[in-house]
Amino acid sequence: MNLFIKIPAILFALLFANNVMAQTYTDTIPLGGNAYTNAPAAITDDGLTSWASPSTITSIYFRINVPQTFDVSLRMQAPKGKSEISVSANNTTFKKQFQQPVSGVVHIGKFNIAKPGYVKIDLKGISKTGNVYADVSDLIIQYTKKDTGIVYVKHGSSFHFGRRGPSVHLRYDVPENLKNNISWFYNELTIPEGNDKPGSYFMADGFGEGYFGMQVNSETERRILFSVWSPFDTDDPKSIPDSMKIVLLKKGEAVNTNNFGGEGSGGQSFMRFNWKAGNTYGFLLHAEPDSIHRTTAYTAYFKDIAAAKWYLIASFKRPQTTTYITHLYSFLENFIPETGNETRMGFYKNQWIANNSGEWHELINATFTIDATAKGGYRKDYAGGVDGDKFFLKNDGFFNEFVQPYQSFKRHASNKKPEIIFAQLPQQ
Repeated sequence: MNLFIKIPAILFALLFANNVMAQTYTDTIPLGGNAYTNAPAAITDDGLTSWASPSTITSIYFRINVPQTFDVSLRMQAPKGKSEISVSANNTTFKKQFQQPVSGVVHIGKFNIAKPGYVKIDLKGISKTGNVYADVSDLIIQYTKKDTGIVYVKHGSSFHFGRRGPSVHLRYDVPENLKNNISWFYNELTIPEGNDKPGSYFMADGFGEGYFGMQVNSETERRILFSVWSPFDTDDPKSIPDSMKIVLLKKGEAVNTNNFGGEGSGGQSFMRFNWKAGNTYGFLLHAEPDSIHRTTAYTAYFKDIAAAKWYLIASFKRPQTTTYITHLYSFLENFIPETGNETRMGFYKNQWIANNSGEWHELINATFTIDATAKGGYRKDYAGGVDGDKFFLKNDGFFNEFVQPYQSFKRHASNKKPEIIFAQLPQQ
């Protein structure tokens, strides 16, 4: 009788153990939000398309917390011919042949990932008889150790913003007794060599009604950009009533001005300027409120410090606004999704504010914050902090040393007050 009782108990224990061992977890990672490739191939919301060249390498990224073995498959379609491809990660490569037509999940193999952090899986074409190797929509990973920290851009979220990567900010702390009379805001910006990637916007002087900084618009074009939002809340600049439009007061000789939309609307100005990584540039913002007409004029000046030359960017009048400069901040963002796999970093230093009497005060404290892409847990390649007498921001490129947001940082004071003769600033 005792034997009869023990045997079912042993069998139950074995069955339970087998069920635990057989437990698998699955993540379906869409290439539309997590992959990067080179032309003529393309990444669309549907995944990898136009994969026809043997020189094309497509990289898929996801982040793990628990090192383990991942069983990898691809969901693909290949209507004609025969293809051979390679799939590589962590010094392991699998070659896979398939006779088309193929439509569905194709098993690739198992990759052992020994460290937590970002994993990169590369796809490369070897041979084909059809027009393309395949169209690939998803990477499917299966694993046995539970990992609640797997990070990637998920189905149902914005692939556009996910591939752009997380934006990061520095929000400067201003003493309470100075907050209501900030007439001038000065900041300096240095981009280390190799960090001036296309799509980067290094914004230096952010304020409650606009922003001012410098961009890498392409491999051949760079801009100094200054924008002011209209008080009318819309993404369509054509819908702004005349009484709430941003009015251009003056601009620099080489500056272009227009309206902008899509992220609120307002007035925009930019100057094409071939700024150099490794050099330091100055950004000066002025606010002049007019309580009688209920307007504020915002004026932006840019300084090439190496050449000791100031430039007027533009001056805009904002209606229904009577304020000095508020909500001082800087940010770093990427606006080109195709370059979201490239790391960029900027140093923000020597922040000063002055009242309308020209009395300067240095700002040495800032809080590091993140955008919705980072808050949503889709990317963790972001960082911010302090390095001696300067703050820094860093994003994109799938680096592993991310910094927890909402921390406050204090830089060393430079004690180098801006030497500015306001009356001699350029007027055109």
